[in-house]
Amino acid sequence: MAIDLSKVRNIGIIAHIDAGKTTTSERILFYTGKIHKIGEVHDGNAVTDWMPQERERGITITAAAISTTWKEYSINIIDTPGHVDFTAEVERSLRVLDGAIVVFDGVQGVEPQSETVWRQADKYKVPRIAYINKMDRTGADFYMSAASIVEKLGGNAAPVQIPIGAEDKFIGMIDLITMKAVVWTGDGLGAEFSIEDIPSHLTDKAKGFRDNLVEKVADFDEKIMEKYLAGETDFSENELRRAIRAGTIAGKFFPVFCGSSYKNKGVQPLMDGVGYYLPSPLEVPPIIGTDIDTGDKLERKPDNKEPFSALLFKIQPDPYVGKLSFFRVYSGTLKTGDTVYFSRKRTSERIGRILRMHSDKREEMKEICAGDIAATVAVKNASVGETICSEDNPILLESITFPEPVISIAIEPKSKEDEEKMSIAMGRLAEEDQTFRVKTDEETSQTIISGMGELHLDILVDRLKREFKVQANVGRPQVAFRECIKRKVEQEGKFIRQSGGRGQYGHVWITVEPQELGKGFEFVNAIKQGRIPKEFIAPVEKGCKEALESGVLAGYPLVDIKVTLFDGSFHEVDSSEIAFKIAGAMALRAACKKANPYLLEPIMKVEAVMPEVNMGDVIGDLNSRRAKISEMGNRGNVRFVKGTVPLSEMFGYATVIRSISQGRASFSMEPSHYEEVPSNVSKTVVEKRTQVTPA
Repeated sequence: MAIDLSKVRNIGIIAHIDAGKTTTSERILFYTGKIHKIGEVHDGNAVTDWMPQERERGITITAAAISTTWKEYSINIIDTPGHVDFTAEVERSLRVLDGAIVVFDGVQGVEPQSETVWRQADKYKVPRIAYINKMDRTGADFYMSAASIVEKLGGNAAPVQIPIGAEDKFIGMIDLITMKAVVWTGDGLGAEFSIEDIPSHLTDKAKGFRDNLVEKVADFDEKIMEKYLAGETDFSENELRRAIRAGTIAGKFFPVFCGSSYKNKGVQPLMDGVGYYLPSPLEVPPIIGTDIDTGDKLERKPDNKEPFSALLFKIQPDPYVGKLSFFRVYSGTLKTGDTVYFSRKRTSERIGRILRMHSDKREEMKEICAGDIAATVAVKNASVGETICSEDNPILLESITFPEPVISIAIEPKSKEDEEKMSIAMGRLAEEDQTFRVKTDEETSQTIISGMGELHLDILVDRLKREFKVQANVGRPQVAFRECIKRKVEQEGKFIRQSGGRGQYGHVWITVEPQELGKGFEFVNAIKQGRIPKEFIAPVEKGCKEALESGVLAGYPLVDIKVTLFDGSFHEVDSSEIAFKIAGAMALRAACKKANPYLLEPIMKVEAVMPEVNMGDVIGDLNSRRAKISEMGNRGNVRFVKGTVPLSEMFGYATVIRSISQGRASFSMEPSHYEEVPSNVSKTVVEKRTQVTPA
């Protein structure tokens, strides 16, 4: 089952919410022959939106994996969510992809979540092409949108196509590589289009944009630069494509395409662009991992002859087979019945079935090769970020990092039967979604679930009811506040117990001081002359860490603190690890009480888009929510407002902004940073918290 790796493309489709990712995916599946009827997001029958919640709400929640072919290329596509609450799906997908199509709304250009996904792609060094969609919409402006990629994202981007017409007059595009027009006629399914000469009224414009493209390419390609400086203007298609491909793969250039996926125009040239400009598994750097015993660096090349290695990036429930585990093969081959090694858990397991996925449909495979993406079923040791590899040549690949949850709610089962089902369901959901956390509040015995936003938690509760048949009552959302300190304090911690036999004795002196926000916890051992034996140092650190979990103001976690252990004493007989752990915890809590503790709250970046008539009302409402407005401006025929606002003030905002604007305004939000809570608000939060959970 040998495949030509140079013809494989592992790509993701990423964008701001509602830019048209899923619609574009549906068109790709239709034109590549995977489906014979185009599904629509608004009709609730899109293939890649397979969850009931996705079809009802018209949004993508979970990344769907599809394999298809286009001309000579074998393409694995992952359609990712656009909503910030499901950013972990984008994160896990980019970790295993070789390239991406970034979709932009032709009316809006770069939007807040466009910036987030672009930065995520930068983080994983994923080459990408830009696709300016919705050219049929009123207010569509290709040139503004293309310029916004350069201005707002800092990307060295240039069009490789320019549109012919816009809004209801959009009929196709001019290919600046071939200098030919690609024109769609009629409003059919878009499979038929013609290649024509450039319309005479656009000849000069096309020539100007081609010259600009050549100039941009010359900046990073020496061969083009030499010819360009020598005054040559006649570059062949192959020359330009080779240079653009090399620049795109190196992350130095981002080709810009245009189209209207909904009106079936522009998707085929976009797919050609995937083949021309995005890398095959052979053109991305070899994956680097570590030796599980020595920690030495190891390298795996995308070659079937190398030892098998793969990263498990997604776990998905399946009504027919129970649990699907998606993995990306980086090297070697995997056959049905092979035994693989799970590096993190250090256990082995036999792989019973290998499936290639077409959204929620599947195809049985006997073997999967380097560079491919597939799924397996009923694997006990599966967890997201786990490395699976050859037993004889183990390797540990870098795992996937996920953002911390920012919002929590209390949830309680309605009956004893629901209680038993709920604990199983929570475990299953936490296994597949790393931004979902479950814990029990020790004081109130409530089950607290945490996630990335109101919509995220709403979907999770809905899944509990539908998939797991759990009936539960849900409390009001709670914000994930943090606690911090303002000054350096020296503190003694002494734990002495005498109970007839052997006693307990632990005695420490520590200094506690604030760190920069976001730096986390740091423990420094400054003990000299054996004042405390080495075996008791780690328990002191452990005691301090555990004390951080429940702060001194209102029981929220303490963050960004440096602890230095500099003195103490011990007893030859009575000292023990537990005594020093308790002494460390006592010292830390006592020190933090004296160190001017204060509350931190999550701050969100917010952008609201509205008609001019509603701008004053929207700004007034945001100001009443403690927002700090940073930018206001025009975007086509609408106005926008950008700023930051505390998450605690934004519950239910979607309903409010709709009622202010009669449904014409929209907003998007994403986590930004933590900031000190104003004293009057802090006082209210602490009072509420201490009433609910007495100290």
